[in-house]
Amino acid sequence: MINKPMVGVAAAVAAIAAGTWYYLQSRHTEAPPVAAQPLPPPVAEESVVEHPLPAAQESVANGPLPTLAESDAPLSEALMHMSGASAVKDYLLPESIIRHLVVTIDNLPRQKVAVQKRPIGPVIGFFLANGDELHATLDAQNYERYQPLVAAADKLDMQQLTAVYIRFYPLFQQAYQDLGYPNGYFNDRLVQVIDNLLAAPQPAGPIALVRPNVMYTFADPALEARSAGQKLLIRMGPENAARIKAKLKELRAAITVAPPKH
Repeated sequence: MINKPMVGVAAAVAAIAAGTWYYLQSRHTEAPPVAAQPLPPPVAEESVVEHPLPAAQESVANGPLPTLAESDAPLSEALMHMSGASAVKDYLLPESIIRHLVVTIDNLPRQKVAVQKRPIGPVIGFFLANGDELHATLDAQNYERYQPLVAAADKLDMQQLTAVYIRFYPLFQQAYQDLGYPNGYFNDRLVQVIDNLLAAPQPAGPIALVRPNVMYTFADPALEARSAGQKLLIRMGPENAARIKAKLKELRAAITVAPPKH
């Protein structure tokens, strides 16, 4: 859906496919009964970590990590010391930051994102379309609405952002497991989400829309079937999307660097 767009550029997410348990039923035979053999105990499936993060470098200045419930103020303070800190002040919502980031990242590759859980405020302005409800196109003036956000993202130092992320990573991991992924590794999910966003297409020419109900949707079923995060990048326009993808590539490179061998 295209009006009331949700800003989720800073983060990103892939959904875990739910496992389905199959129970095999034994077939009735006329053979004499055989003593049942005890089944082996279930083997716990080990999660494979593809992109481990190096451990945070603790220091007296940093001190111990706060609890997840008390992390908003310390995380905000850490982010404000980064280059481009104005982006934090102007866009980041101050409550439940880590939980909302994790939920949003986990939702970006889905069709919908929980607006009430977004970590960043909405884009100012109204969605614009050219034409009528049956034959409309995306108005290029919409791209201007995203320019302040993109400019703020351009100023962020991804190495500094990664340092803050690594420092607070145990809390991101806890919030991710609290979503129902006890064996999941959040950094792997974040990398998957970034890859999903980087795969967003950029249609050439006017983007056709339809309005079957209240909201406009993409007329092309292939575009409408894209993830919420990819559709957001399409709505931003080609130049804005390219700049955001460049920052996402920087972030991906920073969070996938192999830790040093000891």
